[in-house]
Amino acid sequence: MTDRKIARQRLLAESKRQLILDAAREIFAVEGLENASLRSIASKAGYTPAALYFHFPSKEAIYAELLRTSLHSLGESVEKAVQKATSASERFNEAAMAFFRYYAKHPSELDLGFYLFRGGMKPKGLDKATDQELNGGLEASLKPLANAAREMGATASDADITMVNIFAHATGLLLLLHTGRIRMFGASAESLMQEYAWQQISILEGNEK
Repeated sequence: MTDRKIARQRLLAESKRQLILDAAREIFAVEGLENASLRSIASKAGYTPAALYFHFPSKEAIYAELLRTSLHSLGESVEKAVQKATSASERFNEAAMAFFRYYAKHPSELDLGFYLFRGGMKPKGLDKATDQELNGGLEASLKPLANAAREMGATASDADITMVNIFAHATGLLLLLHTGRIRMFGASAESLMQEYAWQQISILEGNEK
């Protein structure tokens, strides 16, 4: 087999894989992970269920790949924003706002992280190793917050708590934004996020000796 033919086959396989991922994203958005099936994903992608097994062993593996890619893009966006900052407080603010803005711009990717919960509050479907890997990807995107907090004088424990607070606050505001509930209060989700980030910075700077 020639190198050209091998390259052509590789490109074809990658194209098919992406079609499957795109179809799965749409199916998960409607049915969630628990109710989605390989048959529905295959039908959406234009393949037979058997054909999907050449690329993914299960719908959970498809979901994991989608979320893995999403978290990687999130991490890159946060890192790019942080690199522009020249002080710890700026790095903290840039990291917080980059996290918020990424999901404000990509609501379907925010949904992606919540598919597991549509059947209840306990995640189902992923093995422990994959679950830990994906949680690690999310934590990595938030870690610049903890690092900046440490630079501003916070202990390791307090820095981690601040990181979690930003995550929780951002997630709550994003859910209000994407469901339209924020309009009930005549408020701007981004402005509220910015205000909260500044509040956290003020608290952290107060910890400096």
